[in-house]
Amino acid sequence: MSLIENILEEHIKAVDYLKRESAVLEEIASVIVEAVNNGNKVLFAGNGGSAADCQHFAAEMSGRFKKERRGLPGIALTTDTSALTAIANDYGYENVFSRQVEAIAKPGDVFVCFSTSGNSPNIFKAADKALEIGCKTIGFLGKDGGTIKSKCNISFVVPAPVTARIQETHLLAYHIVCELIDNSF
Repeated sequence: MSLIENILEEHIKAVDYLKRESAVLEEIASVIVEAVNNGNKVLFAGNGGSAADCQHFAAEMSGRFKKERRGLPGIALTTDTSALTAIANDYGYENVFSRQVEAIAKPGDVFVCFSTSGNSPNIFKAADKALEIGCKTIGFLGKDGGTIKSKCNISFVVPAPVTARIQETHLLAYHIVCELIDNSF
């Protein structure tokens, strides 16, 4: 089997997992729709490629996905470089998201986190802070969900060993969630 064929087989296996977890995606969309309908917002956080995923998801909410609808309050905590660097400098990188959650989140908001390892300390602390405030927490996680899974009310965990396959599956999963959200407005 060639390298390309092997990559495609890994991808198909990871994406096939979505069929078994469609109820989780429906639950994620439902929680987000309920929060937005109640006047709350959705905060997103992730590192590296997962930061790009959370920014992408937030943009699909505030802009639109496929259907014309009003803008929805999706905020990526990864985009304010002044806040990220000041917090990292003053409080340590493990606090870059929890400090923002503390400043911005209110009870009833939703915190969506992305971590392919499930063990990112800054994501763990942010999810913990979100729970403390009274937010619903949703994890798009990889491998076995890691330590972050314990801080999530709902977890979509891709049990793949390769980070790229986890991220590819997360992308398809949140696009499905975005379409479910679109259909609710």
